[in-house]
Amino acid sequence: MKQFQSSRRSFLALAAITPFAAMATTACGTSGPGSASGGGASMWFLSGEPNQTTIQKAVDAFGAANADNKIAVTYFQNDAFKTKIKTAIGAGQAPTIIYGWGGGTLKSYAEANQVEDLTSWFDANPDLKNKFFPSSFGAATVNGKIYALPNQYIAPIVLFYNKNLFDKAGVQPPKTWDDVMSLVKTFNDMGVAPFSLGGQSRWTSMMWLQYLLDRIGGPEVFKAIFDGKPNAWMDPAVIETGTKIQELVSADGFIKGFSSITADSKADQALLFTGKAAMMLHGTWTFGAMKKDGQNFVQNGKLGFAAFPTIPGGKGDPKNGVGNPAQYMSISAKATDTEKETAKKFFKDGIMTDTVIDAYIESGSVPIVNGIEDKLASSPDKDFLNFVYDLGKNAPNFQQSWDQALSPTAAEALLNNIDQLFLKSITPQQFAENMNATLGK
Repeated sequence: MKQFQSSRRSFLALAAITPFAAMATTACGTSGPGSASGGGASMWFLSGEPNQTTIQKAVDAFGAANADNKIAVTYFQNDAFKTKIKTAIGAGQAPTIIYGWGGGTLKSYAEANQVEDLTSWFDANPDLKNKFFPSSFGAATVNGKIYALPNQYIAPIVLFYNKNLFDKAGVQPPKTWDDVMSLVKTFNDMGVAPFSLGGQSRWTSMMWLQYLLDRIGGPEVFKAIFDGKPNAWMDPAVIETGTKIQELVSADGFIKGFSSITADSKADQALLFTGKAAMMLHGTWTFGAMKKDGQNFVQNGKLGFAAFPTIPGGKGDPKNGVGNPAQYMSISAKATDTEKETAKKFFKDGIMTDTVIDAYIESGSVPIVNGIEDKLASSPDKDFLNFVYDLGKNAPNFQQSWDQALSPTAAEALLNNIDQLFLKSITPQQFAENMNATLGK
């Protein structure tokens, strides 16, 4: 097994937040925040397929094998979950198992003693720890201690494109920023939106800034921001990033009305597979959703994928990635000892079984477990899966999403300012100044 070479890379922040669409639903019946019927453990998870069915099957199988360790799951849409989980934790009413993305938010929980320190437990279970990609523990670690179990799959942000539209236009996916701007004109002239974007969700727009800043200034620029160095947001690379974004907006690079489109609705994905948009920058988790909902768009080989383009004169390595090295589950410090033991048993025996691993691969995802090369190679989606695997494995730097790298206060300011930047209601200079004011908050 070729393990991820974490010694060559840094994982700075948290992941692009997973956009699954469905109403909040409950399985197994919870009796309120932080509790579960019958004295078992509770867990909150994101709704939407294929993940919801996969996790529910894992919970059901675990419950069938462990009659005294039941887990009740409540499902929420992504944006609703983010609000409810923070409120519940603040009120001391968190579920036993807290789903999250690590990084800055986990740091705030850990420093407030709201989640369990799992370091000694992992030390006592080395086979479990060694099961996962070493790189996946970066965002689970706070001040040298592990506060979350990495799970699910690696999900970098990639450039998806509609092969039908590219064939019709007689063009190739962009390799440079000049190619991007040329394609914007090509597709606008065809009456097709160059890029789909669920801009109302804001974090989808953030993906653009992450890649542009990396390609322009290299990973050191955001590392300085992450480290809270004075005036880090005023780096010229930040200004150039904002300038390029506004040039793209002014050139009608994005679907008209992008600021009213949500990622939770998956409308941005539908614009791509129905041919109303030619390209979409998004997380690889959308592959599974498009495979399920895309009217055989994926199955017929019409979905293309590529790395983010280079910027002439940029300092960033073209192999650098951004996205999500894993998803994470923590245990509430407020849970009872019995609930904590149930959660740990589920982490060890139920969360990443062979059945779950196979389900993720079948849905078009790359699980974060070692020794799966043969499984990937035998998948009908092997080209995409190996693309994702190699992107993660070979990236000199893999940067997690900014809104989870930063403190919750700075993250909210970031999303608000990104929204204004894309709407051109503030200048790139104002964006940098506004964000610079958040350093240390």
